[in-house]
Amino acid sequence: MKFSEGERVRHPNKPDWGIGQVLDDSDDEEVRVFFVGIGEKTLKSHYANLVKVSGSEADHPILDNLRASGEGKKLAYRSLPLLIENFIKTFPDGFYGEPYKRNERDYKLEAHQLLVSSLGREDFHSLLATQEYAETVKRALAVVNKTNIIFPNEKMLLKDVVKTDNAKRLFSERLYSLLYGDSSVEQRFTGFADCLLEIDAAKWTIFTYFPFIAFPQEHMFLKPIVTQEAAAVCGFELNYRKELNWLTYSKLLEFSKYLFNALSELKPRDMIDIQSFLWCTAKIDDGGYDVS
Repeated sequence: MKFSEGERVRHPNKPDWGIGQVLDDSDDEEVRVFFVGIGEKTLKSHYANLVKVSGSEADHPILDNLRASGEGKKLAYRSLPLLIENFIKTFPDGFYGEPYKRNERDYKLEAHQLLVSSLGREDFHSLLATQEYAETVKRALAVVNKTNIIFPNEKMLLKDVVKTDNAKRLFSERLYSLLYGDSSVEQRFTGFADCLLEIDAAKWTIFTYFPFIAFPQEHMFLKPIVTQEAAAVCGFELNYRKELNWLTYSKLLEFSKYLFNALSELKPRDMIDIQSFLWCTAKIDDGGYDVS
């Protein structure tokens, strides 16, 4: 049987491999398939007897956003059970153990609580109404300095570029719109991205930090190298670009929501837990994450 690139299939004798996607047009001899449960396989068409699937049975977020393998190279893929196993080796009690809380969660929650108490909607609105932009920037920088997930040089960059009155005003107004505006997420994203570009602080870490800390139930932090490595390990095409853009961020949200649902056995509470899982995922091939 011949298969066409993009077709979804399953192996009748390997249910643990899950749904697969044909990677290129096959001949009568071999077919190359990416399975969500094991990664890329080249199979003898005659012996595999793959079954084509369609409709809801063929749906899967990874296959819908499958990262292309290089010419003659397989993806550096790890199945979700393997990633969970790796995470549990690092944090034996998962998201609810003391080592995890101490190393990954508590300090981010402290930053969240600081933002809520100092730049909550009402307080933030009052600061803008009285044009206290310097105070707004001061509080925003305090929230940034509450964690270590933004690079020190990028923290310094943000501090340096919001020193003028115009930069303080623009940053304050666009940050409020990003967090509490009524327009679509994409429009608010674009407005804040344009602001960071204008003040020469257009960094993914600076942009994604504030919505992540303010609303960890729905937003995700993007640290370029780590996030790209984690997405690659999961086989997910992030469409990463250095320039701030909506496509990359929307794909990050899609990827994060997929993991949140797929990790139900670990009972993640929010995207703080997912961000920590991504960090461990990116470290799977370099000795893991040291929590000593």
